[in-house]
Amino acid sequence: MKKLFFLISIISLLLSDVLAQDPQLSQYYASPLFTNPAMAGASRKIRVSMNARTQYTALNNNYRTAVVGADAFIGKIKSGIGLVSSYDVAGDGFLTTTSVSGIYSYNLELNREWAMNAAIQGGTIQRSYDFSRFVFQDMIDPARGPINPTAESKGLETVTVPNFSTGFLLYNSKMFVGAAIHNLLEPNMSFYNRDMDDPAFKLPRRYTFHGGFNIGLNKTRYEEDRIILSPNLLFMQQREFYQMNVGFYVKQKALTLGTWVRQTSNSTDAAIFLIGLRFPSVKVGYSYDAIISKAKQATVGSHEVSLVFEIKTKTKSGVRYNRKLSCPDL
Repeated sequence: MKKLFFLISIISLLLSDVLAQDPQLSQYYASPLFTNPAMAGASRKIRVSMNARTQYTALNNNYRTAVVGADAFIGKIKSGIGLVSSYDVAGDGFLTTTSVSGIYSYNLELNREWAMNAAIQGGTIQRSYDFSRFVFQDMIDPARGPINPTAESKGLETVTVPNFSTGFLLYNSKMFVGAAIHNLLEPNMSFYNRDMDDPAFKLPRRYTFHGGFNIGLNKTRYEEDRIILSPNLLFMQQREFYQMNVGFYVKQKALTLGTWVRQTSNSTDAAIFLIGLRFPSVKVGYSYDAIISKAKQATVGSHEVSLVFEIKTKTKSGVRYNRKLSCPDL
């Protein structure tokens, strides 16, 4: 009966885990496709971005997330294409979530100052847990520990479902505003309950709103000597949970500094600090989330690193490119 109760408890935790929010990044503009699919092609370059995050480092079984994205702009059809993949590990690796999706974004010039991107994203999301890594009572030898086989072990369990998202951006050379909806169809992510109408087992929609603008703090004809202040905001909601990041970047030459405050539905959660370096084709960023909520002693902070490669493309004669998006980045 004890083993049965323990097994039921584990399955209940696994089933309830689908109610948690999607993994998030602090350097959300260093991983633009993960933030909003409409940012595909926005740099007018071939771009590859990589982010790695370890959250709540005081815990031995903390959360770890990796995101890789690639995108390019095709001027002839005024469109951006992209590919983004994420991998998230919860706890000691018992539960993992992997997603892969492609993006198409269309660029529409509204007038001489304003343009808009509209995008659709489609792919798959897979959630897995390794049942063989659990330790049950009948596995434990009093002298040598968990070495005995158990009848409860099932090995690796997975569920894979299609997933779709959409987004748009409205921008000019100095400011931008965008929105995205992820998990449009709210796929059922339960390992055992395939009741498609039960909201308890669905991956809820994630709504994102973000915006910002650039302020020149000095006057110079040389772009590399300009000091740019970029206040920006990110708001996300998934069911009852929400978070809002409010802060700014300051950029000059190869250096970027940034700071934000993250407010969640429960508390003022963290202060985020960023330092970034820019080279001709490479950008490198590091950020630290300093926890300022009541969870500080138990979780400490979170580290995140980003690496972005950009390759300039040649403009073909006779092809008119719409206005380039000017938004905060490294």
